Amino acid sequence: MESITKIYDNKIGISFQWKENKANLIQLIFRDTGFHLKEREIEEFLEKVMDSRQQKNCDTCIKGKHCKSILLQTPSDKISLAVSLVELGQIDDLLRGTLFQLRMNNYLNDICKN
Repeated sequence: MESITKIYDNKIGISFQWKENKANLIQLIFRDTGFHLKEREIEEFLEKVMDSRQQKNCDTCIKGKHCKSILLQTPSDKISLAVSLVELGQIDDLLRGTLFQLRMNNYLNDICKN
């Protein structure tokens, strides 16, 4: 863990940067999936999460909020994920928390330069 800088974590996953990262990519890992994304791609992913909230589960589904019937598009047009409403909320929190922490760190670094 000495080679990474943790940005944010929650029940579903973690975001971090590799200390030797020259491309400013953020590693997001949730479930069994890892993404290397730029800040703008995380923003795009968050927009796709918000779009996915419009999808509804089947009225007769016995799994309710835990049914993996929501199709979540990712920043890659070649990858979509099947998630539950619960997971969608956790992914939303992971993305928002990551963006908040990145922006807070950038803000503090700018203030400290002066």
